[in-house]
Amino acid sequence: MTKLSVNVNKIATLRNARGGNVPDLLKVATDLEGFGAQGITIHPRPDERHIRYQDARDLKKIVKSEFNIEGNPVQKFIDLVLEVKPEQVTLVPDSVDAITSNAGWDTIKHKEFLTDVINTFKNAGIRTSIFVDANTKIIDGAKAVGTDRIELYTESYATGYFLNKENAIKPFIEAAKRANELGLGINAGHDLSLDNIQFFAQNIPNLLEVSIGHALISEALYLGLDNVVNMYLHRLK
Repeated sequence: MTKLSVNVNKIATLRNARGGNVPDLLKVATDLEGFGAQGITIHPRPDERHIRYQDARDLKKIVKSEFNIEGNPVQKFIDLVLEVKPEQVTLVPDSVDAITSNAGWDTIKHKEFLTDVINTFKNAGIRTSIFVDANTKIIDGAKAVGTDRIELYTESYATGYFLNKENAIKPFIEAAKRANELGLGINAGHDLSLDNIQFFAQNIPNLLEVSIGHALISEALYLGLDNVVNMYLHRLK
């Protein structure tokens, strides 16, 4: 069964908007695990506009499932991961000003850099994963840099799903087959949602884990609003 890791960045964004501690990120993470989530993912950025570096330290103390920290391996990020020692680190090549991740690694161009960073984390006993596009040559490059897993960047699949889901998933099936041949574990994430997740999971062989944040939190708002509005009305009677 594919594991679900919930990215809680959007919870931190909502908290930071008011400057207090509502919603409580740590309580949300604990509750998510209680609801069945098999992992908690965070993606701290250098400006700490959502997840703060201290959040990573605090979450490490309370997360009982798999803790995954993803981000661009600038030195500040590397130092944080080595300090916190999550079960998994996912390397993402996002620029400092990126609103969200928008590309996978060129594992051929950045072979030396990725090899060095991955060795640093693996020597600390941290499982490594790298964010990549669904491209078999890039998958071959991922094997060469020594990563344990890849995370397939699924935006193009999500964008193409309602146009032609069979065509949209083809490159991901090929990429997954190549990763399996090379002995790489397979994760996936970005714009996966309740609409498209089942078809993806059913067609990707040996999909170990999906990391979902924006869609899951947005869907939780819609699916929970009816209940909360009626709870308020009940209290106002």
